[in-house]
Amino acid sequence: MKGLLEDANYSIGLVDEGATLADVIDNCIYQHTHTGKRAFYVGDLGKLVKKNIQWQNMMAPIKPFYPVRCNSAPGVLEILGTLGVGFACSSKSEMALVQDLGISPENIIYTNPCKQASQLKYAAKAGINIMTCDNDMELKKIARNHPNAKLLLHIATEDISAGEEMNMKFGTTLKNCRHLMECAKELGVQIVGVKFHVSGSCKELQTYIHALSDARCVFDMAEEFGFKMNMLDIGGGFTGSELQLEEVNQVIRPLLDAYFPKDSGVNVLAEPGCYYVSSAFTLAVNIIAKKTEYEKLLPPGVEQTRNDDEPVFTYYINDGVYGSFASKLSEKLNAIPEVHKKYKEDEPLFASSLWGPSCDELDQIVESCLLPELSVGDWLIFDNMGSGTLGDQSTFNDYQKPLIYYMMSFSDWDEMQDAGIASDTLMKNFFVPSCVQLGPEDSFSTAA
Repeated sequence: MKGLLEDANYSIGLVDEGATLADVIDNCIYQHTHTGKRAFYVGDLGKLVKKNIQWQNMMAPIKPFYPVRCNSAPGVLEILGTLGVGFACSSKSEMALVQDLGISPENIIYTNPCKQASQLKYAAKAGINIMTCDNDMELKKIARNHPNAKLLLHIATEDISAGEEMNMKFGTTLKNCRHLMECAKELGVQIVGVKFHVSGSCKELQTYIHALSDARCVFDMAEEFGFKMNMLDIGGGFTGSELQLEEVNQVIRPLLDAYFPKDSGVNVLAEPGCYYVSSAFTLAVNIIAKKTEYEKLLPPGVEQTRNDDEPVFTYYINDGVYGSFASKLSEKLNAIPEVHKKYKEDEPLFASSLWGPSCDELDQIVESCLLPELSVGDWLIFDNMGSGTLGDQSTFNDYQKPLIYYMMSFSDWDEMQDAGIASDTLMKNFFVPSCVQLGPEDSFSTAA
Protein backbone atom coordinates (compact mmCIF):
# COMPACT_ATOMS: atom_id res chain seq x y z
CA MET A 1 0.00 0.00 0.00
CA LYS A 2 1.19 3.51 -0.74
CA GLY A 3 -0.12 6.79 0.48
CA LEU A 4 0.48 9.79 2.70
CA LEU A 5 0.06 13.26 3.12
CA GLU A 6 -1.04 16.03 5.37
CA ASP A 7 -1.34 18.82 2.81
CA ALA A 8 -3.02 19.32 -0.53
CA ASN A 9 -0.70 16.81 -2.20
CA TYR A 10 -1.83 13.54 -0.71
CA SER A 11 -2.92 10.11 -1.76
CA ILE A 12 -5.36 7.57 -0.42
CA GLY A 13 -4.08 4.03 -0.33
CA LEU A 14 -6.50 1.38 -1.56
CA VAL A 15 -6.14 -1.70 0.63
CA ASP A 16 -7.08 -5.27 -0.10
CA GLU A 17 -10.04 -6.72 1.76
CA GLY A 18 -7.71 -8.94 3.77
CA ALA A 19 -5.82 -5.95 5.14
CA THR A 20 -7.05 -4.34 8.37
CA LEU A 21 -6.55 -1.02 10.10
CA ALA A 22 -4.13 -2.78 12.45
CA ASP A 23 -2.06 -3.88 9.42
CA VAL A 24 -1.86 -0.30 8.18
CA ILE A 25 -0.81 0.96 11.62
CA ASP A 26 1.82 -1.78 11.88
CA ASN A 27 3.18 -0.77 8.48
CA CYS A 28 3.34 2.90 9.45
CA ILE A 29 5.04 2.15 12.77
CA TYR A 30 7.61 -0.01 10.98
CA GLN A 31 8.42 2.93 8.71
CA HIS A 32 8.60 5.44 11.56
CA THR A 33 10.87 3.16 13.55
CA HIS A 34 13.45 3.64 10.81
CA THR A 35 12.79 7.22 9.74
CA GLY A 36 11.83 9.09 12.91
CA LYS A 37 9.13 8.38 15.45
CA ARG A 38 6.61 11.07 14.62
CA ALA A 39 2.98 10.89 15.73
CA PHE A 40 0.58 10.03 12.93
CA TYR A 41 -3.06 9.43 12.09
CA VAL A 42 -4.57 6.72 9.95
CA GLY A 43 -7.83 7.89 8.43
CA ASP A 44 -10.17 5.27 7.01
CA LEU A 45 -12.11 7.41 4.55
CA GLY A 46 -14.30 4.45 3.68
CA LYS A 47 -16.02 5.03 7.01
CA LEU A 48 -17.14 8.45 5.75
CA VAL A 49 -18.77 6.72 2.79
CA LYS A 50 -20.54 4.27 5.11
CA LYS A 51 -21.69 7.05 7.44
CA ASN A 52 -23.11 8.97 4.49
CA ILE A 53 -25.01 5.91 3.27
CA GLN A 54 -26.35 5.41 6.80
CA TRP A 55 -27.45 9.05 6.93
CA GLN A 56 -29.22 8.82 3.59
CA ASN A 57 -30.99 5.62 4.60
CA MET A 58 -32.15 6.95 7.95
CA MET A 59 -32.30 10.76 7.82
CA ALA A 60 -33.16 11.61 4.19
CA PRO A 61 -34.32 14.09 2.95
CA ILE A 62 -32.50 16.06 5.69
CA LYS A 63 -29.35 17.33 3.95
CA PRO A 64 -26.09 17.18 5.93
CA PHE A 65 -23.87 20.25 6.13
CA TYR A 66 -20.52 19.22 7.61
CA PRO A 67 -18.96 21.66 10.16
CA VAL A 68 -15.45 22.18 8.81
CA ARG A 69 -14.06 23.10 12.25
CA CYS A 70 -14.70 19.52 13.36
CA ASN A 71 -11.95 18.14 11.13
CA SER A 72 -10.53 20.10 8.21
CA ALA A 73 -8.16 17.42 6.90
CA PRO A 74 -8.06 17.69 3.09
CA GLY A 75 -8.97 14.04 2.53
CA VAL A 76 -12.11 14.46 4.64
CA LEU A 77 -13.26 17.59 2.83
CA GLU A 78 -12.53 16.05 -0.57
CA ILE A 79 -14.52 12.89 0.13
CA LEU A 80 -17.47 14.70 1.71
CA GLY A 81 -17.57 17.20 -1.14
CA THR A 82 -17.63 14.35 -3.64
CA LEU A 83 -20.47 12.73 -1.66
CA GLY A 84 -22.54 15.89 -2.14
CA VAL A 85 -22.43 16.99 1.50
CA GLY A 86 -22.72 20.74 2.19
CA PHE A 87 -20.37 22.62 4.51
CA ALA A 88 -20.91 24.78 7.59
CA CYS A 89 -18.02 27.24 7.92
CA SER A 90 -17.09 29.47 10.85
CA SER A 91 -14.28 31.52 9.29
CA LYS A 92 -12.83 32.91 6.09
CA SER A 93 -10.16 30.20 6.00
CA GLU A 94 -12.78 27.46 6.21
CA MET A 95 -14.86 29.06 3.47
CA ALA A 96 -11.75 29.28 1.28
CA LEU A 97 -10.92 25.62 1.92
CA VAL A 98 -14.24 24.35 0.65
CA GLN A 99 -14.38 26.86 -2.19
CA ASP A 100 -11.08 25.44 -3.43
CA LEU A 101 -12.90 22.11 -3.79
CA GLY A 102 -15.33 23.75 -6.19
CA ILE A 103 -18.23 23.69 -3.73
CA SER A 104 -21.12 25.93 -4.81
CA PRO A 105 -21.82 28.91 -2.51
CA GLU A 106 -25.38 27.60 -2.11
CA ASN A 107 -23.89 24.59 -0.32
CA ILE A 108 -21.97 26.69 2.20
CA ILE A 109 -23.39 28.20 5.38
CA TYR A 110 -21.51 30.82 7.42
CA THR A 111 -22.31 29.75 10.99
CA ASN A 112 -20.05 31.81 13.24
CA PRO A 113 -22.32 33.60 15.78
CA CYS A 114 -19.81 36.46 16.10
CA LYS A 115 -18.70 37.39 12.60
CA GLN A 116 -15.88 39.77 11.72
CA ALA A 117 -16.78 42.58 9.32
CA SER A 118 -13.88 41.66 7.02
CA GLN A 119 -15.06 38.06 6.84
CA LEU A 120 -18.62 39.15 6.10
CA LYS A 121 -17.26 41.17 3.18
CA TYR A 122 -15.34 38.11 2.01
CA ALA A 123 -18.52 36.01 2.16
CA ALA A 124 -20.42 38.69 0.22
CA LYS A 125 -17.76 38.75 -2.51
CA ALA A 126 -17.72 34.95 -2.68
CA GLY A 127 -21.51 34.75 -2.96
CA ILE A 128 -21.88 32.89 0.36
CA ASN A 129 -25.19 34.34 1.47
CA ILE A 130 -26.73 31.92 3.96
CA MET A 131 -25.66 32.67 7.53
CA THR A 132 -26.91 32.57 11.10
CA CYS A 133 -27.78 35.44 13.42
CA ASP A 134 -29.06 35.66 17.01
CA ASN A 135 -28.95 39.35 18.05
CA ASP A 136 -29.64 42.85 16.74
CA MET A 137 -26.02 44.06 16.84
CA GLU A 138 -24.96 41.15 14.66
CA LEU A 139 -27.90 41.87 12.38
CA LYS A 140 -26.83 45.49 11.89
CA LYS A 141 -23.24 44.39 11.19
CA ILE A 142 -24.48 41.95 8.55
CA ALA A 143 -26.67 44.64 6.95
CA ARG A 144 -23.66 46.98 6.62
CA ASN A 145 -21.25 44.42 5.21
CA HIS A 146 -23.38 41.84 3.39
CA PRO A 147 -26.65 43.32 2.06
CA ASN A 148 -27.48 40.12 0.14
CA ALA A 149 -27.30 37.93 3.22
CA LYS A 150 -30.04 35.37 3.85
CA LEU A 151 -30.40 34.81 7.56
CA LEU A 152 -31.27 31.82 9.68
CA LEU A 153 -32.45 33.04 13.07
CA HIS A 154 -30.56 30.97 15.64
CA ILE A 155 -32.97 30.19 18.45
CA ALA A 156 -31.91 28.90 21.86
CA THR A 157 -32.81 25.40 23.01
CA GLU A 158 -33.59 24.48 26.59
CA ASP A 159 -31.95 21.35 27.96
CA ILE A 160 -32.75 20.98 31.64
CA SER A 161 -30.23 18.15 31.97
CA ALA A 162 -27.26 20.18 30.74
CA GLY A 163 -26.87 22.34 33.83
CA GLU A 164 -24.26 25.08 33.59
CA GLU A 165 -23.28 24.09 30.05
CA MET A 166 -26.31 25.93 28.67
CA ASN A 167 -25.08 29.25 30.03
CA MET A 168 -22.49 29.36 27.24
CA LYS A 169 -24.85 28.49 24.37
CA PHE A 170 -25.78 30.92 21.64
CA GLY A 171 -29.30 31.54 20.41
CA THR A 172 -32.12 34.01 20.87
CA THR A 173 -35.53 33.73 22.52
CA LEU A 174 -38.89 33.55 20.76
CA LYS A 175 -39.77 36.96 22.15
CA ASN A 176 -36.61 38.50 20.71
CA CYS A 177 -37.26 36.92 17.30
CA ARG A 178 -40.07 39.42 16.74
CA HIS A 179 -37.70 42.29 17.54
CA LEU A 180 -35.09 40.88 15.14
CA MET A 181 -37.67 40.60 12.38
CA GLU A 182 -38.68 44.21 12.91
CA CYS A 183 -35.01 45.25 12.67
CA ALA A 184 -34.48 43.11 9.55
CA LYS A 185 -37.46 44.76 7.86
CA GLU A 186 -36.09 48.22 8.61
CA LEU A 187 -32.60 47.25 7.38
CA GLY A 188 -33.81 45.40 4.29
CA VAL A 189 -32.21 42.10 5.32
CA GLN A 190 -33.80 38.79 4.30
CA ILE A 191 -34.70 36.19 6.90
CA VAL A 192 -35.18 32.79 5.25
CA GLY A 193 -35.24 30.27 8.07
CA VAL A 194 -34.45 29.06 11.56
CA LYS A 195 -31.57 27.22 13.16
CA PHE A 196 -31.30 25.49 16.51
CA HIS A 197 -28.70 23.20 18.04
CA VAL A 198 -29.08 20.35 20.53
CA SER A 199 -25.83 19.26 22.20
CA GLY A 200 -24.64 15.71 21.67
CA SER A 201 -24.42 15.42 25.47
CA CYS A 202 -28.15 16.11 25.77
CA LYS A 203 -29.96 13.05 27.14
CA GLU A 204 -33.44 14.53 26.93
CA LEU A 205 -34.86 14.02 23.44
CA GLN A 206 -37.80 16.18 24.54
CA THR A 207 -35.44 19.07 23.74
CA TYR A 208 -35.99 18.37 20.02
CA ILE A 209 -39.75 18.50 20.52
CA HIS A 210 -39.56 21.94 22.16
CA ALA A 211 -37.07 23.22 19.59
CA LEU A 212 -39.16 22.14 16.60
CA SER A 213 -42.26 23.63 18.16
CA ASP A 214 -40.41 26.92 18.72
CA ALA A 215 -39.12 26.84 15.14
CA ARG A 216 -42.69 26.46 13.84
CA CYS A 217 -43.69 29.50 15.93
CA VAL A 218 -40.89 31.54 14.35
CA PHE A 219 -42.00 30.49 10.86
CA ASP A 220 -45.57 31.58 11.68
CA MET A 221 -44.24 34.84 13.07
CA ALA A 222 -42.25 35.45 9.90
CA GLU A 223 -45.39 35.23 7.77
CA GLU A 224 -46.74 38.28 9.60
CA PHE A 225 -43.69 40.25 8.45
CA GLY A 226 -43.82 38.97 4.89
CA PHE A 227 -40.62 36.90 5.06
CA LYS A 228 -40.51 33.85 2.78
CA MET A 229 -39.09 31.13 4.99
CA ASN A 230 -37.76 28.01 3.29
CA MET A 231 -34.98 26.60 5.46
CA LEU A 232 -34.74 24.80 8.81
CA ASP A 233 -31.36 23.85 10.30
CA ILE A 234 -31.63 21.34 13.16
CA GLY A 235 -27.93 21.74 14.01
CA GLY A 236 -25.41 19.13 15.07
CA GLY A 237 -25.04 17.03 18.20
CA PHE A 238 -24.98 13.71 16.31
CA THR A 239 -22.43 11.58 18.16
CA GLY A 240 -21.84 8.97 15.48
CA SER A 241 -23.79 6.27 17.30
CA GLU A 242 -26.33 4.53 15.08
CA LEU A 243 -28.59 4.10 18.11
CA GLN A 244 -28.56 7.83 18.86
CA LEU A 245 -29.32 8.60 15.20
CA GLU A 246 -32.28 6.21 15.29
CA GLU A 247 -33.58 7.75 18.52
CA VAL A 248 -33.34 11.29 17.20
CA ASN A 249 -34.98 10.28 13.92
CA GLN A 250 -37.88 8.63 15.74
CA VAL A 251 -38.51 11.82 17.71
CA ILE A 252 -38.16 14.41 14.96
CA ARG A 253 -39.70 12.59 11.97
CA PRO A 254 -43.38 12.89 12.98
CA LEU A 255 -42.85 16.51 14.06
CA LEU A 256 -41.19 17.44 10.78
CA ASP A 257 -44.06 15.80 8.89
CA ALA A 258 -46.55 17.79 10.96
CA TYR A 259 -44.82 21.18 11.15
CA PHE A 260 -42.80 21.20 7.91
CA PRO A 261 -44.40 18.74 5.45
CA LYS A 262 -42.86 18.13 2.07
CA ASP A 263 -45.33 20.37 0.27
CA SER A 264 -44.40 23.31 2.54
CA GLY A 265 -41.29 24.02 0.47
CA VAL A 266 -39.09 24.02 3.58
CA ASN A 267 -35.66 22.43 3.11
CA VAL A 268 -34.46 20.74 6.28
CA LEU A 269 -30.73 20.43 6.93
CA ALA A 270 -28.44 19.38 9.78
CA GLU A 271 -24.80 19.80 10.79
CA PRO A 272 -23.40 16.34 11.62
CA GLY A 273 -19.70 16.69 12.43
CA CYS A 274 -18.26 14.02 14.70
CA TYR A 275 -20.95 11.71 13.30
CA TYR A 276 -18.89 11.50 10.10
CA VAL A 277 -15.31 11.67 11.28
CA SER A 278 -14.88 10.58 14.90
CA SER A 279 -14.52 6.84 14.27
CA ALA A 280 -12.66 7.31 10.98
CA PHE A 281 -9.34 8.40 12.51
CA THR A 282 -6.90 6.56 14.75
CA LEU A 283 -3.91 8.31 16.33
CA ALA A 284 -0.56 6.64 17.04
CA VAL A 285 1.85 8.37 19.45
CA ASN A 286 5.32 7.51 20.64
CA ILE A 287 6.68 7.55 24.18
CA ILE A 288 9.53 10.07 24.31
CA ALA A 289 10.30 10.09 28.05
CA LYS A 290 9.51 8.12 31.19
CA LYS A 291 9.60 8.71 34.94
CA THR A 292 9.34 6.14 37.71
CA GLU A 293 8.03 7.03 41.14
CA TYR A 294 6.92 5.16 44.21
CA GLU A 295 3.69 6.64 45.47
CA LYS A 296 0.10 5.58 45.76
CA LEU A 297 -1.55 6.62 42.48
CA LEU A 298 -4.39 4.51 41.14
CA PRO A 299 -7.30 5.20 38.79
CA PRO A 300 -10.53 6.32 40.49
CA GLY A 301 -12.55 3.33 41.71
CA VAL A 302 -9.59 0.93 41.62
CA GLU A 303 -8.90 -0.70 44.98
CA GLN A 304 -5.47 -0.50 46.53
CA THR A 305 -3.96 -3.96 46.00
CA ARG A 306 -0.31 -3.21 45.22
CA ASN A 307 2.68 -3.01 47.48
CA ASP A 308 4.11 0.33 48.55
CA ASP A 309 7.29 -0.43 46.63
CA GLU A 310 5.42 -1.01 43.38
CA PRO A 311 6.36 1.66 40.83
CA VAL A 312 4.12 4.32 39.35
CA PHE A 313 5.01 5.38 35.81
CA THR A 314 4.68 8.75 34.13
CA TYR A 315 5.01 8.68 30.36
CA TYR A 316 5.52 11.65 28.03
CA ILE A 317 4.31 11.28 24.44
CA ASN A 318 5.00 13.26 21.27
CA ASP A 319 1.53 14.80 21.03
CA GLY A 320 -0.63 16.60 23.56
CA VAL A 321 -3.26 19.22 24.35
CA TYR A 322 -1.47 21.76 22.14
CA GLY A 323 -2.01 19.35 19.25
CA SER A 324 -4.31 16.38 18.75
CA PHE A 325 -5.74 16.45 22.29
CA ALA A 326 -6.67 20.16 22.18
CA SER A 327 -10.34 19.45 22.91
CA LYS A 328 -9.28 18.24 26.36
CA LEU A 329 -8.75 21.90 27.32
CA SER A 330 -12.42 22.76 26.77
CA GLU A 331 -14.34 19.53 27.26
CA LYS A 332 -14.14 16.09 28.79
CA LEU A 333 -12.16 13.96 26.36
CA ASN A 334 -12.14 10.31 27.35
CA ALA A 335 -8.79 9.31 25.84
CA ILE A 336 -8.22 5.57 26.30
CA PRO A 337 -4.76 4.36 25.25
CA GLU A 338 -4.11 0.98 23.69
CA VAL A 339 -0.61 -0.48 23.84
CA HIS A 340 0.67 -1.34 20.38
CA LYS A 341 3.28 -3.90 21.32
CA LYS A 342 2.18 -7.40 22.23
CA TYR A 343 2.34 -8.35 25.89
CA LYS A 344 1.28 -11.39 27.89
CA GLU A 345 -2.18 -11.55 29.40
CA ASP A 346 -0.74 -12.21 32.85
CA GLU A 347 1.82 -9.40 32.58
CA PRO A 348 1.52 -7.06 35.59
CA LEU A 349 -0.20 -3.69 35.12
CA PHE A 350 0.98 -0.52 36.82
CA ALA A 351 -0.62 2.79 37.70
CA SER A 352 0.38 5.19 34.93
CA SER A 353 -0.28 8.70 33.65
CA LEU A 354 0.23 10.19 30.19
CA TRP A 355 1.46 13.71 29.42
CA GLY A 356 2.14 15.70 26.26
CA PRO A 357 5.58 16.98 25.22
CA SER A 358 5.22 20.61 26.39
CA CYS A 359 5.99 20.01 30.10
CA ASP A 360 3.04 22.32 30.77
CA GLU A 361 0.86 21.54 33.77
CA LEU A 362 -2.21 21.58 31.52
CA ASP A 363 -0.71 19.07 29.10
CA GLN A 364 -2.09 15.96 30.80
CA ILE A 365 -3.67 13.44 28.44
CA VAL A 366 -4.64 10.67 30.87
CA GLU A 367 -4.63 11.32 34.59
CA SER A 368 -4.46 7.70 35.65
CA CYS A 369 -4.72 4.32 33.98
CA LEU A 370 -3.32 0.79 34.26
CA LEU A 371 -0.69 -0.21 31.71
CA PRO A 372 2.10 -2.77 31.44
CA GLU A 373 5.53 -1.27 31.93
CA LEU A 374 6.50 0.53 28.72
CA SER A 375 9.76 1.86 27.37
CA VAL A 376 10.83 5.00 25.56
CA GLY A 377 10.14 4.34 21.88
CA ASP A 378 7.02 2.24 22.45
CA TRP A 379 3.78 3.22 20.73
CA LEU A 380 0.29 3.92 22.06
CA ILE A 381 -2.88 3.93 19.94
CA PHE A 382 -5.97 6.11 20.44
CA ASP A 383 -9.09 5.38 18.41
CA ASN A 384 -12.09 7.65 17.70
CA MET A 385 -9.79 10.64 17.27
CA GLY A 386 -11.32 12.17 14.14
CA SER A 387 -13.38 14.91 15.77
CA GLY A 388 -11.90 18.23 16.90
CA THR A 389 -8.34 17.02 16.35
CA LEU A 390 -7.28 17.71 12.77
CA GLY A 391 -7.50 21.45 12.28
CA ASP A 392 -5.10 24.31 12.90
CA GLN A 393 -2.86 23.14 15.71
CA SER A 394 -0.14 24.72 17.79
CA THR A 395 3.39 23.49 17.25
CA PHE A 396 4.38 23.96 20.89
CA ASN A 397 8.12 23.61 21.47
CA ASP A 398 8.58 22.93 17.74
CA TYR A 399 6.98 19.50 17.92
CA GLN A 400 5.74 18.53 14.47
CA LYS A 401 2.09 18.05 13.62
CA PRO A 402 1.16 14.40 13.14
CA LEU A 403 1.26 13.01 9.63
CA ILE A 404 -1.97 11.73 8.11
CA TYR A 405 -2.16 8.45 6.22
CA TYR A 406 -5.40 7.91 4.30
CA MET A 407 -6.78 4.51 3.44
CA MET A 408 -9.88 3.04 1.84
CA SER A 409 -10.83 -0.52 1.01
CA PHE A 410 -11.39 -1.50 -2.60
CA SER A 411 -15.01 -2.37 -1.76
CA ASP A 412 -15.69 1.14 -0.39
CA TRP A 413 -14.08 2.68 -3.45
CA ASP A 414 -16.15 0.43 -5.73
CA GLU A 415 -19.27 1.42 -3.78
CA MET A 416 -18.54 5.09 -4.45
CA GLN A 417 -18.09 4.38 -8.15
CA ASP A 418 -21.23 2.24 -8.35
CA ALA A 419 -23.21 5.05 -6.74
CA GLY A 420 -21.83 7.48 -9.32
CA ILE A 421 -20.19 9.70 -6.72
CA ALA A 422 -16.53 9.02 -7.47
CA SER A 423 -15.49 11.94 -9.65
CA ASP A 424 -12.83 11.69 -12.33
CA THR A 425 -10.82 14.36 -10.49
CA LEU A 426 -10.88 12.35 -7.28
CA MET A 427 -9.87 9.18 -9.08
CA LYS A 428 -7.08 10.83 -11.03
CA ASN A 429 -5.51 13.05 -8.41
CA PHE A 430 -6.11 11.40 -5.08
CA PHE A 431 -6.21 7.64 -5.40
CA VAL A 432 -3.43 5.15 -5.94
CA PRO A 433 -4.90 2.74 -8.52
CA SER A 434 -3.25 -0.38 -7.16
CA CYS A 435 -2.14 -1.85 -3.88
CA VAL A 436 0.19 -4.49 -2.53
CA GLN A 437 -0.26 -6.71 0.48
CA LEU A 438 0.92 -4.98 3.60
CA GLY A 439 4.04 -6.29 5.24
CA PRO A 440 7.15 -5.05 7.05
CA GLU A 441 9.01 -4.79 3.75
CA ASP A 442 6.44 -2.32 2.34
CA SER A 443 6.46 1.35 3.16
CA PHE A 444 4.37 4.40 2.47
CA SER A 445 5.56 6.88 -0.09
CA THR A 446 5.75 10.56 0.73
CA ALA A 447 4.79 13.27 -1.70
CA ALA A 448 6.68 16.43 -2.35
